[in-house]
Amino acid sequence: MTHTEIEITPELIRELLRDQHPDLADRPLRLGARGWDNQLWRLGDDLAVRLPWATGSVDVLLRKEHTWLPVLAPTLPLEVPVPQRLGEPSDRFPHAWIVTTWVQGAPADRAPATRAAESAEALAAFLTALHRPAPEDAPVGRSRGGPLSEHAEGFAHQLATATELGLVEDPEAIRAILDDAVAAPDWTGPAVWLHADLHAANVLTADGTFCGVIDFGDLCAGDPACDLAAAWNLLPDGAADRFFDLYRPAADPATRRRARGWAVARALACMIIGDAGDHGRPGGKPTWGPPAKAALHRVLATADHA
Repeated sequence: MTHTEIEITPELIRELLRDQHPDLADRPLRLGARGWDNQLWRLGDDLAVRLPWATGSVDVLLRKEHTWLPVLAPTLPLEVPVPQRLGEPSDRFPHAWIVTTWVQGAPADRAPATRAAESAEALAAFLTALHRPAPEDAPVGRSRGGPLSEHAEGFAHQLATATELGLVEDPEAIRAILDDAVAAPDWTGPAVWLHADLHAANVLTADGTFCGVIDFGDLCAGDPACDLAAAWNLLPDGAADRFFDLYRPAADPATRRRARGWAVARALACMIIGDAGDHGRPGGKPTWGPPAKAALHRVLATADHA
């Protein structure tokens, strides 16, 4: 995680707005969140400015959101941040940036879903609506949505790192789930739209259930199993079966096996990032650890039925 050398301040954002979108420049401005790739600043009550502050590819990710989210948003049953304006690179700030609608709710890494039936229904409805065949010019993901065999080495490295850090109690059971997911038949259906980064910090809750989904920087087309991992990564204990009963088209056994592998891999990655946050290492997010550990426990507790 490499941060930009330019400090993002309210003064900088106001200068950018005055230069390119002056009708928005006098709105109240306050920090909303510092994410992995971007900072989010609230602009009045209903808008937000999203600016890159880490990783070299983030300009591409923001332009992708600006192009495709307005197309997808009207069909989705949960609120998403709809881009309203695009900011171009300039002498003041060398990256693209966007103004989006603000999505109300609390990130699930801080306020997990607690109402099992309602959250399973909300997530199933969202992914059923999102997972429609994507056009040929849909964006390609950052190593997500493709065959899991391409990730076997990366999964093994994640597990080794988590084991070395003392974050997992039964690495052999975890390895068995990952190996089974990699061995499962590949997706042969059409490439469908994917969020591709459904972890707890990217989903919002209110009153114990999901109310919004944010950060579509990894939006791409591919195997739905990448997103179906959310049944274990996001839902309360015991809700995954309800989710799969409602999701359409129904996931076949091979897709559920691949989804379980993605769920374990995402949990391991977030646990490692959470541990970094607990110990003050760069890029760490301490709130990511607890929901990831809970997700891993859910996958292992249901290892006998996919």
